[in-house]
Amino acid sequence: MTVLSLQAGRLAVDLAPAAGGSITRFAIATAGGSCDLLRPADAAAMASYPLVPFSNRIANGRLVVDGEEFVLEPNWPGQRHPMHGDGWARPWRVARRDVDSAELVYEHDGRKGWPFRYRARQVFNLGEDGLAVGITIENLESRPVPAGLGLHPFFPHDADTELACRVEGVWRADADVLSIDRIAVPPEWNFAVSRPIDGVVLDNCFDGWDGRATIRWPRRGLGLTLEATQPFRHLVIYVPKGRPHFCVEPVSHANGAVAQTSLPAGATLAGEILFRPFML
Repeated sequence: MTVLSLQAGRLAVDLAPAAGGSITRFAIATAGGSCDLLRPADAAAMASYPLVPFSNRIANGRLVVDGEEFVLEPNWPGQRHPMHGDGWARPWRVARRDVDSAELVYEHDGRKGWPFRYRARQVFNLGEDGLAVGITIENLESRPVPAGLGLHPFFPHDADTELACRVEGVWRADADVLSIDRIAVPPEWNFAVSRPIDGVVLDNCFDGWDGRATIRWPRRGLGLTLEATQPFRHLVIYVPKGRPHFCVEPVSHANGAVAQTSLPAGATLAGEILFRPFML
């Protein structure tokens, strides 16, 4: 697997264009050595990958657009509902790269997976104070079609890891992690004030997000702010039980709701996500 390595000051990022245009490592140099800001990639998953042209699941792969029904095939091991679009599973072309930035492009022909043509682009800019990831999707069809964006980063989960984020509501999910209904955020899922995630089990989509989240790793003496522009005003929080990682995913639409979106012919949907580490 070919890796593109970016460097700026104490920060280092490795990208794998052929493996879904993913991030395989994001680390910071500290007095004690190198510390991972994202969980390093392994055989099971990358450190972070793009979600295009939709986030999360589409129930039974059934997509209805202007009265026309499309049925998408399952694309994830052990899942009968299609998940996370095409980008994570396809090679991306390197359009540009230098010591601290890179641009990756994926063009989808609509013949397998998502039934509509689009062009997705990721622009990575690494500075001494953080990593900016710009994501766009361009509708290559001659009519409006659904389209969404997201990013799926995996963060280290220590016993003392804390999360803070402000949201307005949350979607309850069934056993297949499909949304049931929107409710007020219950106290056990409320992270308006920074608090430990240990003991919390979550795989839910929140809405009304203000575009900012903060993660703290007290034992490491390290923290990170996650800031996202429009259109990322939904946030999927995934905290699996007993795993050394968790996810805070900026996304453009609620789980299962991509069919309710519409991107005009030739139009582009774009947003940027900034990872900014800090010392505690």
